Amino acid sequence: MQINQRTIKEEVTFNGKGLHTGLLVEMVVCPAAANHGVKFQRVDMEGQPVINAVADYVTDTSRGTTIEHDGVKVSTIEHIMAALFGLGIDNALIRLNAPEAPIMDGSALAYVEKMKPLVQEQPEPRAYFEVTEKIVLRDENKNAEITLYPDDHFSVNVNIDFGSKVLRYQYAGISSVDEVPTEIAPCRTFVFFHELEFLRQNNLIKGGDVDNAIVIVEQEVTQSDVDRVAHLFNKPSIARLPEGYLNNLELRFANEPARHKLLDLLGDLMLLGKPIKGKIVAARPGHQINTSFAKELRKVVKKQSSRPLAPKYDPNEPPLYNTIQIKKVLPHRPPFLLVDKIIRMDAESVVGVKCVTINEPFFVGHFPDEPVMPGVLIVEAMAQCGGILALSTVPDPEHYSTYFLRIGDTKFKKMVVPGDTLLFHLKLVEPIRRGLVHMLAQAFVGSTLVTESDLLAQITKNR
Repeated sequence: MQINQRTIKEEVTFNGKGLHTGLLVEMVVCPAAANHGVKFQRVDMEGQPVINAVADYVTDTSRGTTIEHDGVKVSTIEHIMAALFGLGIDNALIRLNAPEAPIMDGSALAYVEKMKPLVQEQPEPRAYFEVTEKIVLRDENKNAEITLYPDDHFSVNVNIDFGSKVLRYQYAGISSVDEVPTEIAPCRTFVFFHELEFLRQNNLIKGGDVDNAIVIVEQEVTQSDVDRVAHLFNKPSIARLPEGYLNNLELRFANEPARHKLLDLLGDLMLLGKPIKGKIVAARPGHQINTSFAKELRKVVKKQSSRPLAPKYDPNEPPLYNTIQIKKVLPHRPPFLLVDKIIRMDAESVVGVKCVTINEPFFVGHFPDEPVMPGVLIVEAMAQCGGILALSTVPDPEHYSTYFLRIGDTKFKKMVVPGDTLLFHLKLVEPIRRGLVHMLAQAFVGSTLVTESDLLAQITKNR
């Protein structure tokens, strides 16, 4: 089933403080065209420059994720990005009048609540990053690890362990993106009490507040310690509690910190630039390893996009043409019928299958001790596959044949041996005119391109 891209119907405005700068921020999330992606625009800067929200531009992960490119910088973007992730919004322009997104209540709840009713589907299909093999990134210094496994849908499992008497081992997980708005978006950021003064003294959390963060108190503190922190946050008083949470905070979930780590992970993975089909297992994730992982995934995506993609093949899928049906279209017969079945075909392309066995007659004499399928027969097999498409354009295909006029730019990239299953993908370079069929032909074994060729043939009526 095709899944289409999404944006929002109209602009949505958010106002609040930046967590680290303390500045009052107006942030407007705007609709964007298909294939636009997510971009931030600094309307407070000359020329109102725009920066793409991609992992390549991450420059800082100190208590939040910062992107910067060509002098344009935006900080603490992970919560709004997580909201977009959870709502399946692919395209948005986010305008800010400050260098940092507003922290709101420390979660993504406000973002989700205002944008969810405005989500709008677009006609263009969504392009996923489909995981084909396990990908692992480990940070030995922080004992953190993220693993991505192949799967047909997106899911995440996260566990955290801070070695704290209060914040003990916690686990959080989702089996569908649809769970994010209710199960993950409401979860607030957290900080340990003993970190507060250090962070403030290092020019961070100027906009921090006990109202937009969970403050974890690991050991009993004195009233003077609490009063000093209250002064930092311009609060007249803050309740001093035994070990636990500051200011008698009520958690939204028993494992809210772990859920918030999952929220941050989603926001950082949104910097990949496309949704994921795969299962993620993360141990002790944080912005540094999250964004590093997103950068690695972008490299995989770029590598995949630079190489031909093999057609999908499900052996359980009923073929469009089996061998008996192919024999009714093509004049070839064993041992020179080199296509076993056709699995897909439309007006411009065709996908066929050839199972290569040791019983092929050509293996008797073609390197018999090191059997290799002759390259010319791979080209012939591709041509036969293309012949099915070509002859489907005439009303009585059994009275026609296709003959080579030209074989050009042929490359043999890998040997084909017994046991291989060849997948052929042929696509018309231009529409068929006057019986001339010009096709780009590719043969794959698994995901590997083994042969490609530029073929020109002529549809001719049999004598």
